[in-house]
Parts: sequence; structure tokens; C-alpha cells
Amino acid sequence: MSTSNAPAPCLEGIRVLDLSRLLPGPFLTMVLADMGADVIKIESPGSGDYLRNIPPAKGGMSGRFLAVNRDKRSLVLDLKSDAGKAALLRMVETADVVIESFRPGVIKRLGVDFEALKARNPNIILCSISGYGQDGALSQRAGHDLNYIALAGVLAMGGAAKGPPVMPGVQIADLAGGALWGATAVLGALVGRSKHGGQHLDISMTEGAMALLAAELGNLDCGVQTPTRGQESLNGGLACYGVYQTKDERYLSVGALEPKFWLAFNTAIGRACDMAEVVAGPERQAEIRAELSEIIGSKTRDEWVAIFNNHDCCTEAVLELDELQSHPLHKSRGLFFKVPCEGGEVLQIRTPVGQAKARHLAPTLGQHSSEVLAEFGFSDDEIAELV
Repeated sequence: MSTSNAPAPCLEGIRVLDLSRLLPGPFLTMVLADMGADVIKIESPGSGDYLRNIPPAKGGMSGRFLAVNRDKRSLVLDLKSDAGKAALLRMVETADVVIESFRPGVIKRLGVDFEALKARNPNIILCSISGYGQDGALSQRAGHDLNYIALAGVLAMGGAAKGPPVMPGVQIADLAGGALWGATAVLGALVGRSKHGGQHLDISMTEGAMALLAAELGNLDCGVQTPTRGQESLNGGLACYGVYQTKDERYLSVGALEPKFWLAFNTAIGRACDMAEVVAGPERQAEIRAELSEIIGSKTRDEWVAIFNNHDCCTEAVLELDELQSHPLHKSRGLFFKVPCEGGEVLQIRTPVGQAKARHLAPTLGQHSSEVLAEFGFSDDEIAELV
């Protein structure tokens, strides 16, 4: 991405207190940090965020932790102690946003729920991320991403027709359902704060994942057969939209949905096609898929890539993670960058709302405790008691 197109740090001056851990909340706050917010990661004494200790690691910190916690400062506070709770409430007075991902009810038991925060700052925005929502039938049930997408109907949509559901390769509920919907809600609340004051945002990861099914639920509402895996136009039901294995056991993604792209694709592979094939029934789709599999299986992936570079037909190589940095698209857009660390560098990926740089690496536990407390007006004696 050129410097002229780089997003402005539009959240400069916004203070975020991040009580979350693991993946959804920290990814959300990294997005806010990428947009210029001052994110203070408040961690419990001892191990802090559990993600710190999940292998593999580089320089003593988890690779996953390093990937989603750049440009944050770490403050250790024991929220179970009176002093820790009082310190947090004092910090809320000059903060803008608080992010938490405890099980519903925990922040009330700690004495730092929305009512307590709002009493200190009427304009505070509290974003609570949970698996099933702050209330409702399953609010107290434990779960993980796989459970959330199962109840959301998302898991049922992936896999071969009449086969078992296939586990997605990324955490859909955590990252899209929780983090990105949460970030959207926080940004909306910040924009509307002058009219509405503070808000408590209830972000259910299950509901966030289910919202991604809006289009398929629209089809269901039209009375068609229940949409399911391997049978819809965008999940395996059409031969013109699928994944095919090449001679070297690599893969190509084919997305030639529109007639002009279907024609261009078949021209590229040397196959005569009928434009009606795109909307043919399941039996014909299976026949076409078999024909395409045989043709695409006759050349290596890179041989096909060279051919398709001369044809505009919505066909691309399936890249493995270790191929991403060298791909011309990602290089030209400046997606990857490195942040210096002790004994080397840490690879980072730019988010669409950020720039290919970082102010600093993910923090060590409590690295900025004294610095942050001093900024919030705590005296040396108070800092000595808390740290």
C-alpha cells in the first residue's frame, strides 16, 4: 500500500482499557491500536493473558500473542483486590472504551460492571464479548469457536454434499463474530457518544457468526430446500465455483460464476463449454466437475497459474501460509512488515485499517505498569503500592 493511501490514525487520543485475553478481544483492540488508539492491556498478576504461554514462541512470547498485541502497553492490576478495582475505576474516569471478555456476570462480581463504570464516566463505552451473549438461555455455558459456529449454523455449511461438516481453517466466531463486530460496534458508539452518552455493547460471538449467514437465510425464507453444505451455489453445488487439485497435488480456486468468466475459463483450459452448464442440475454439475478435475489434474499449479495470468476468469492458486509473503499481490500492497525484537525480528501483517508499521512490539507482562499509572495521575507512593 502506498503511503498516500495509508489510513490516517483516526483514533489518536482515544484511550482503551483492555481487560480481555486470548484471541477475540485482543484482536479487536489491535484493530483499534492500528487506527491510532492508546490501548492499555490490563492483565492479572502471575501469568497475565493466557495466550502469552501457548506455543510456539519467539523470544519468550507466544507467536499468536505477538501477532495480535502490537502497539499496546501492559499494566498488571489485581482486580480481585480493593486497590486494583479502585485503580481501574479511577482510570475509567479519563478513558473512552473498556473491552472485556469474561463470562457474563464476572465483572459485576468484581464490582466493575457497566453501572460502576458509568458512575465514574457517563460517556464510557463498555464492550463485552461472550460466546452466547450477556443474557439468554446459554449465557453461562462455556464454549469455543467450534461450538459457537455450530449453534450459529455456520459449521453446517462447510463440507462435501451429504458428508460431515468440515472444520474451518480459521476462528470465524472469535475473529469475525467477536472481534470485528465488536470493533464495528465500538466505532459506532464512539461516533454516537455525543448524542447517546456511554453504552454497554453486548457482542455474542454466536450471533456475530450467524450474521454472516444473512444471504443464505434469505434463500431459506423464500421456501427453497434448506441450504446446506456442498449444495449451494457458493459452497460446492456448482462446478464453476470450487477447488481443484493439480498434477503436483496443489490446488486452484475457480470462481467463474458469471457467463463471461465461465467462457474465459474454459477457453483457457481448452474445453468446449455450453453456457447453460452454469445453472445445470446436480447430476450435470457432477459430470462437469469430473471433466474439470481431469483437465486441471494434467498440469502443475504453477503451470496453470502461468496460463491463467493471460485470462481474466476468476481463477487463482491456493496459497499455503509460507507462500504468502512472496506473492506479487501481497508484496505490492505492503501487507507484511517486521518489528525489531531482542535477537531478531517479529513478522507482522497489516490490517486493512492500519499501516505497515508498528510503534512497538507486543509488551511483556507489566512492562508499562508504572508509566501508565503515572499518566493517569497516580503518585509515586500509589504506584509503589499497586505495582
